[in-house]
Amino acid sequence: MPKRKEKVEAPAVQDPAAFLAARLSTLRAQRKWSLDALSSACGVSRSMLSEIERSNVNPTLAVTMSIARAFGMSIGEFLESPAVSSNLHVIRKEDRTYHFRSDDKIKIRTLSPLFLEKDVEFYEVTLQPGGDLKSAAHFAGTREFLTVEKGRVRVTSGDDSEDLNERDSVSYRADLPHSIRNLGQGVALVFLVDIYRQS
Repeated sequence: MPKRKEKVEAPAVQDPAAFLAARLSTLRAQRKWSLDALSSACGVSRSMLSEIERSNVNPTLAVTMSIARAFGMSIGEFLESPAVSSNLHVIRKEDRTYHFRSDDKIKIRTLSPLFLEKDVEFYEVTLQPGGDLKSAAHFAGTREFLTVEKGRVRVTSGDDSEDLNERDSVSYRADLPHSIRNLGQGVALVFLVDIYRQS
């Protein structure tokens, strides 16, 4: 398992500009992002981000939303104080934000908070008969862990393949081309975890 990152708590502040400054600084520290890296991710200039962190400006709603999205958060999550927020992060099944993919053959729903992306990702994958989820190689060192909840699937990683039935599990390299194929006549349901190697 990858080493857990230490959580950096934002100080309790009441002034909106000071709160945003502390929140932005905290999130950057957690991800070890420079201002330049954040600027590239959100499309907001480095100078504007610097002014926000120094409490010199109150950003517009559009700028705030852009920054929140760069951190994989909704604007509500971004503006929420960690000191007063719940310890529980609930993802409702009807929340379309977490519906990663949906077509005639494959549906993928994200079950982990979006701000954990590139650390660990947890998915519910539904494959109709004939559904074949093909993926390009991920970052070096990435592994996937899959459990079959319903149906029968074939998992392939590189040149290796295994057929799995209900309640079977498998782990495999995901830094090679890989796929999950429904072998049955009915719907297959699997739960999939991606774990990325920590630098």
